[in-house]
Amino acid sequence: MQMAVRQPRLLAVVTITAVMAAATPVQAGNVEAFDHTYRLYGDLLRGHVMGARVDYAKLQQHPVALDAVIDELGNITAAQFQNWSAGQQIAYLINAYNVFTLKAIVDHYPIRGWWFSWLSLTPRNSIKQIDGVWTRLRWPVAGAERTLDEIEHEILRKQYREPRMHFAINCASVSCPRLRHEPYTSDHLERQLILAARDYLASDFGLIVDGSTLRVSSILSWFNDDFVDQYARLIDADRPSRDRTILGVIAKYGPPEASRLAQTGTARIRFLKYDWSLNDTATN
Repeated sequence: MQMAVRQPRLLAVVTITAVMAAATPVQAGNVEAFDHTYRLYGDLLRGHVMGARVDYAKLQQHPVALDAVIDELGNITAAQFQNWSAGQQIAYLINAYNVFTLKAIVDHYPIRGWWFSWLSLTPRNSIKQIDGVWTRLRWPVAGAERTLDEIEHEILRKQYREPRMHFAINCASVSCPRLRHEPYTSDHLERQLILAARDYLASDFGLIVDGSTLRVSSILSWFNDDFVDQYARLIDADRPSRDRTILGVIAKYGPPEASRLAQTGTARIRFLKYDWSLNDTATN
């Protein structure tokens, strides 16, 4: 989720078999029927997510629950995953990304940064202070070891034409879409993705109406290409596709005032500064 990595890439249709074949294999074990309601993960979220923030100190002090969820997600084989519906696969990948992000934070908590980190623009308590958090740390995902960037960019973004996943994955930062109190599940995925989009655009980190200007999260700039096919056509205006895409997303999911302004096609668009500070309940 780092800004340098989270840049729009060309979407390509690839099979999940090809995606998984390129990964480092994980030994498969005996796996019981998977719980697609994610009961263990749900209990974890309800016990540690407080509004838009996470109690990482509490999570670190009681690691058994998190480790149990990691084991449950990590024991899924490629064959099992390929037999699931697209909704089940998307829900699993979103949940896996968010769980592994929690684990990365807990393993390095409290995050204070190096003594020279004050020279950079990155907050000292940011996930970006964890070296290789998106590109080097590897996690067991559907029979393969994957980095967070691979889960997001090589699988979720390429295999599934579901741009609202950007409102669902959580990068443990203040400006990121919040970690919800419930897991994503295939049975409720459409409702959950709609709520995730609406909630984010209703927050001051997602969208602010400033007169005739819409100040929106940089996520809609970084990943504009992912949204363009579905949302640019919603705005009938002589504007670049990038602008029509952003206005289309806001018209569809933004609060009433913002939605009305977006539908006019005339609103100016500006991007909010992205706050990479840790979404921690504690004051760091």
